[in-house]
Amino acid sequence: MSLTPDGKSLVYMGYSPQNTAELFVLPLDPKGPARGLFPGAKFVDYNADISPDGRWLAYDSNESGQFEVYVRPFPAVGSGRWQISSEGGTRPLWSRSGRELFFLTPTYRMSVVAIQPGSNFTYAKARFLFDATNYAYASSPFRYFDISADGKRFLMIKNADATTDTTVKRQSIVVVSNWFEELKSRLPARQ
Repeated sequence: MSLTPDGKSLVYMGYSPQNTAELFVLPLDPKGPARGLFPGAKFVDYNADISPDGRWLAYDSNESGQFEVYVRPFPAVGSGRWQISSEGGTRPLWSRSGRELFFLTPTYRMSVVAIQPGSNFTYAKARFLFDATNYAYASSPFRYFDISADGKRFLMIKNADATTDTTVKRQSIVVVSNWFEELKSRLPARQ
């Protein structure tokens, strides 16, 4: 689900002995055994995303009775916890700058929370960005979108039934191989 910025640890979702979805951290450098981030948790925890500075872990959990987005310090997850969403939230995603945290509401409204940089975790109230209903992949509990490096655009998959083009009968994916070579051949040579 998420790799630390230094590439030394991986956070992933697995299952506890009680068969509950749980978040684990796996040291990669040096390789070590995985450990549960919230040992003994009785709730479903999904969609972990580590902040770009590696200090915070955003995830969603149903511990309140519905899925909400939370943030904890990382890797010391037991030293604090903040509930980011207030009316349901899933699939958190940090901006590349770490100054914003995006998430979807249960009605597929993309929302954002501004994060104040500093040694303490400080955040503003969530605000609505846009309706993502036509881009909702409701049967997946996992995040199916990303944000561009400049933070100005989202990459999302549009639902097939959301298109107004009645000629579209099937979904397809186009894979372009050797695109960089083709690009180089089309660009004028540098002098």
